[in-house]
Amino acid sequence: MREVLAQAAFQLFLERGFERTTVDDIVARAGVGRRSFFRYFPSKEDAVFPDHERCLAEMTEFLAAADDSDPVGAVSDAARIVLRMYAANPEFSVQRYRLTREVPGLRTYELSVVRRYEQTLAGHLRSRFGEDGDGALRAEVIAASVVAAHNNGLRLWLRSGGEGDPEVAVDHALALVREVWRRPAASTAPAAPGVSAVPAAPVVPLAVSGDGDGEVVVMVARKGTPMWRVVQQIEAAVGEN
Repeated sequence: MREVLAQAAFQLFLERGFERTTVDDIVARAGVGRRSFFRYFPSKEDAVFPDHERCLAEMTEFLAAADDSDPVGAVSDAARIVLRMYAANPEFSVQRYRLTREVPGLRTYELSVVRRYEQTLAGHLRSRFGEDGDGALRAEVIAASVVAAHNNGLRLWLRSGGEGDPEVAVDHALALVREVWRRPAASTAPAAPGVSAVPAAPVVPLAVSGDGDGEVVVMVARKGTPMWRVVQQIEAAVGEN
């Protein structure tokens, strides 16, 4: 029934537009009552993303079974669960991506879903690195890096219309994350005139995503990194893309 309702909802969203489609329209198309709809979906926004709850549950189960030898690798592999969910139905995934780009409310909803994935990954990393101080900070930053890298590769594939193998771009992006966060935690940044060098992790442009003027650059830097260094790397990333 969940799949029937989601399919009916999405067909109507494509035919009439998201804003002009009501829950009553959806249940009429599916041939069920309103109570059935709300048993499965709290809102019509949830019907656009019917598979994320299952995916979050699978990710949580995967991380619970992961060993302690490579926490960054474990969360990178967990992110691929989301990729496989999208790749399993390319046509639906591409249509949903395009619909989400057109409806501001769906973009906001999508961000909340992404944040839940990020929190799940960060929770696993905190259990390995510690719940306080730099351990918790490292967990949050690595989780954000994994999500940004995964989404950059995924959106390249979605913008292409679902052509080719989505794992190629995602694997490349996640390999960068693993390379960065397997390095020693501190290095010495070169001093600028009037600025003393401080120990800092590399300032790394992990992802550039978006279309045209809407591109977003995601950076990672240790707290205390000189601002000139951060700005330098942002300028370099923007110039390259």
